[in-house]
Amino acid sequence: MQTKAAVAWKPSATLPKSRTSFAGVSYAEMVERARALAPRVAARAEECELLRRMPETTERDLHDAGLFRMVQPARVGGADLDVGILVDTCAELARVCPSTAWNLGNLASHHWMLGYFTPQAQDELWDASPDVLIATSLAFPAGRGRKVDGGYEISGRWPLSSGVDNSDWNMLAYMVRESAAGPPVDQRFALVHRAQYDVIDTWHAVGLAGTGSKDVAINSLFVPEYRTLSAWALNGKPHPGSPVNSSPLFRLPMLALGPYVLSGVMLGCARGAYETTVGAARTRNATTTGQPVGSSQPVQIKVAEAGARVDMAELAMRRACEHAMAIARAGQEPTHEDKLRYRRDAFFSVRLCLEAVDILMGVAGSSGLYLAGNMQRLFRDAHAANAHVMFSPDIQGALFGQHALGIVGPPPLL
Repeated sequence: MQTKAAVAWKPSATLPKSRTSFAGVSYAEMVERARALAPRVAARAEECELLRRMPETTERDLHDAGLFRMVQPARVGGADLDVGILVDTCAELARVCPSTAWNLGNLASHHWMLGYFTPQAQDELWDASPDVLIATSLAFPAGRGRKVDGGYEISGRWPLSSGVDNSDWNMLAYMVRESAAGPPVDQRFALVHRAQYDVIDTWHAVGLAGTGSKDVAINSLFVPEYRTLSAWALNGKPHPGSPVNSSPLFRLPMLALGPYVLSGVMLGCARGAYETTVGAARTRNATTTGQPVGSSQPVQIKVAEAGARVDMAELAMRRACEHAMAIARAGQEPTHEDKLRYRRDAFFSVRLCLEAVDILMGVAGSSGLYLAGNMQRLFRDAHAANAHVMFSPDIQGALFGQHALGIVGPPPLL
């Protein structure tokens, strides 16, 4: 097995690892905990951007509030809440710091994802610490894997591993081929400890600058089979973790619902932009005319259009999450069309949020450009978040459109 010295900066190792249980914390209470943290997160938003990663103080606050463990199995002290909690808590924090909300959604959801792995893999990580943080990179083509005795040998360089600086483990996606030139025969995830991969400091970005979404690299690393998982196990059918995690949360099609891990960031960006811009417009006078900005009918119409987009986006996100949970509670499996609709509604609701931010930036005018204010950050981060492949209409919209039109193609990974 490949080994190397661990990287020097390892903040999560310096943080206290509690045995606190968050089982029984209600959905409403968890949202309130996120809301209560927002002022502290807002005060660190600039620091987060300058560090290009989540500050240790913010990581500690999120640990203490139990937010990282909101979709962790109750059997290990997680809150085991409905999937919509990721939308609602991330939206609360994204109003003031989208980078922090992005890392929260990602890192919290990886407890959910770990619950689909073998019980041996789950226990290995959670017995050491239920607070363990796990990064990912979902770029399957970036990783190469081949089956060997007892597991897989993987290599690759993966981009966009958000929160990697704060994490002790990583879930890296890779293609399995029987030969170097052969077609993929499986798509899998490998759990890899941070001592076994290099972190490459590539994340110098115009938006979501504080997410620390750096590259990671591995060369010919053996990963035991129990620390790997086929991506097809995340499709809403029984999976390796089912025997120990039987709640409705762990009967969901996780890949189909993947966009809702992060769509709350866009909802929060739009809410924050609305609060910032509309609040200022109530008292601001136009620079050129001296007249109250709010007295302008075009401004009034733009506020209405932006507000409607934010409200409709929230309804679409909430409907998808509640629909999926209802199916899981009924002991049923979602249909292929259900899964495609979840993806369709995710990209469309995110587009509504982006349109709202853009409209509100026009209302803010030159006042939205100042680095001392939050509007410029919300604008930049909304455009960066919108670039995620899960929100691409060209990909997600096409999948739904092909199905609706009866066009037969290879089954998508849902």
